Amino acid sequence: MTHPPMKQRPKIDDVAAEAGVSRGTVSRVLNGGHWVSPAALAAVNAAIKKTGYRVNPHARNLATNRANSVAFLLTESHDRLFEDPNFAVLMRGAADALAVHDIPLVLIMAGTDDEQRRATEFLTAGHVDGVLLVSSHGSRKGIISEIIAAGVPAIACGVPLGFEKKMGYVAADDYEGALDVLKHLRSRGRKRIATITGPQDTSGGIRRLEAYRADQGADFDESLVVHGDYSRESGAKGMRDLLNRVPDLDAVFAGNDLMALGALDVLKEAGLRTPEDVAVAGFDDINVSSEAAPALTTVRQPFERISDEMVRLLLAVIEGQRPAAITIPTELVIREST
Repeated sequence: MTHPPMKQRPKIDDVAAEAGVSRGTVSRVLNGGHWVSPAALAAVNAAIKKTGYRVNPHARNLATNRANSVAFLLTESHDRLFEDPNFAVLMRGAADALAVHDIPLVLIMAGTDDEQRRATEFLTAGHVDGVLLVSSHGSRKGIISEIIAAGVPAIACGVPLGFEKKMGYVAADDYEGALDVLKHLRSRGRKRIATITGPQDTSGGIRRLEAYRADQGADFDESLVVHGDYSRESGAKGMRDLLNRVPDLDAVFAGNDLMALGALDVLKEAGLRTPEDVAVAGFDDINVSSEAAPALTTVRQPFERISDEMVRLLLAVIEGQRPAAITIPTELVIREST
């Protein structure tokens, strides 16, 4: 029994013959369409469709010396990935922005020392064209140093502490956003305003606390400050500590919404009303904030725009441009908790 011959996979030469152009013209179209006339571009695209030609990604990557992928590097624990919805929003936004350029996004977790070692080896071995660094901690500088030393293009979400001049970034205006919500609390007559800060090895945690200190001025009281790690549990613990330490407080500004929700949980347990007894405000505007009881006053970070800008800046660095830094304004969202 004889089998019919296998149909040959269309090649660049087949596309060129169909379009009536040179092989080089087809190659230029496949690599971005530079220096190709509109008529030739239309003819090649029509020929690609007619012949069924598909790019061999392995061959293209070898020819261009590109991996054709970008890493989403998260220096947090696996639990934090699923607990904090901001990471999912940023990752989805980055994936969508890269999809326009037909570039896959690869998630890499680096929350432990072993994970950071493996991530460093992977990233610096040329497996990706660039890195979107999310949730960079000043206490985890090793992996950032290695990325920079290896010349891997990278853009950070938030200011990469200690590397502000060496790595581009996109950051929300943490300082002004925090000032806005603190001014709002004061406009509602609140005088004993406490804060539950974010981690003090992150740019957001540092800048929001700096805004709190500036707002308090000469009245700054260290007893009104407790530190959290952005988790709901740390917000609950911080609220308990504050109630034991300063029972006459009348407002709390938490460094993110999850900690603010933890504070609301404890206030309810203590029989205190929000906002009548203690007003509560957060930062981020995650989805559940509007569904809380009471709905949470917060500062909205434009995460979709942040991820879009991160991708735009990273692609520019990959193409050889100098890294850039962008700070994006936030928005105060007033709800029932204040």
